[in-house]
Amino acid sequence: MRLEFKHNLPFVELTAVQNGRAVRFSSVLIDTGSASTILSIDELTKIGVAPAPNDIIHRIRGVGGVEAVFRRRIDLIELAEISVRDFAIEVGALDYGFDIQGIIGTDFLVRTRAVIDLSAREVRFPG
Repeated sequence: MRLEFKHNLPFVELTAVQNGRAVRFSSVLIDTGSASTILSIDELTKIGVAPAPNDIIHRIRGVGGVEAVFRRRIDLIELAEISVRDFAIEVGALDYGFDIQGIIGTDFLVRTRAVIDLSAREVRFPG
């Protein structure tokens, strides 16, 4: 899958599916410095993912500052030819001052055995 560079950072597209409904994320950062995968609540509400009264709010810290998130299991995440079922993500606002709808963290990258080739500007998933 080709990486699109924005702000000198590698971005991809992905699809999330919950309860048979899908939403496409067009601006998702590949971030080896992020332990977890985080997706935008604004997009996920389109497929019925919203905070519930029993959700535990966590604070995560990164280069962009501190963000409040909740954890949710998503039925399916698809990135290029790879799909992962029943995957836990963080859900947050992702208000970082530029167009970003999600972050693919090392949890997803390790699980899928991703190979990031910055020279070729692509990410591959070995069989």
